[in-house]
Amino acid sequence: MPSYLGHGLGLRSDYYQEILDRRPAVDWFEIISENYLVDGGKALYYLDAIAEHYPLVMHGVSLSIGGPHALDRDYLQRLKRLIDRVRPAWVSDHLCWTRGSAHQLHDLLPLPYNEESLTYLTDRVRQVQDILERPLVLENLSSYVLPSSSTLSEWDFLAALSGESGCQLLLDVNNVYVSSRNHGFDPWEFICALPPERIRQLHLAGHSDYGDYVIDTHDHPVADPVWQLYQRTLERLGPVSTLLERDDHMPPLDELLDELKHARQLAARALEARQCA
Repeated sequence: MPSYLGHGLGLRSDYYQEILDRRPAVDWFEIISENYLVDGGKALYYLDAIAEHYPLVMHGVSLSIGGPHALDRDYLQRLKRLIDRVRPAWVSDHLCWTRGSAHQLHDLLPLPYNEESLTYLTDRVRQVQDILERPLVLENLSSYVLPSSSTLSEWDFLAALSGESGCQLLLDVNNVYVSSRNHGFDPWEFICALPPERIRQLHLAGHSDYGDYVIDTHDHPVADPVWQLYQRTLERLGPVSTLLERDDHMPPLDELLDELKHARQLAARALEARQCA
């Protein structure tokens, strides 16, 4: 399967039947892995049917790669079985922790960015990649607090982790913007610090802006500053597979298709700017 897939949507149950009926102009779909770690039922029926017509990518939310606990081998084996079924172009999760011991907290929590964490994460990423038999793609978070023990910036940590572990990166442009507003850094400095050859995918999503702080809610259209940052990012990187996320206040499918069309237009402008530079 090619490394560049074009522009995709997050696969959500609201649109299962409409996707099969209409075959919309979507290049690929990204699934939330945990929604399909089951033995049967409606979700797998639609997954198999949609996979006949579209490439798929798997995106997890509960790997807890940075947690203090042992890696969940049962979870990883179930994930591997889903990989064998779906044959995704790649598999991603978040650079975070989601549980302390036995209980999932259902939140994506930030790590301290320091040398100790880098050593710890590098080993755990390599273990996961050995089990899954493929590179792991890790996404940057939207964050609201900064661990006091950090000695590296998030972007320098991501660059170092990808170099030492061999993992790839999912650059969430909206998350960069959200965190930059919350913590007062330059989002362009973040993006320019990442090694372009390690960036496998981009995410776009909406957020809620409360003035003094911004929350990554995935329940609004993509905001203009994020669109601008996206175009500038592609002017630097060239073509990168791009995914539009929506998880709440689900609109008619045509509204998401219009946003996806806009993403394609900005990508075309960015490619033209690169050729003219």
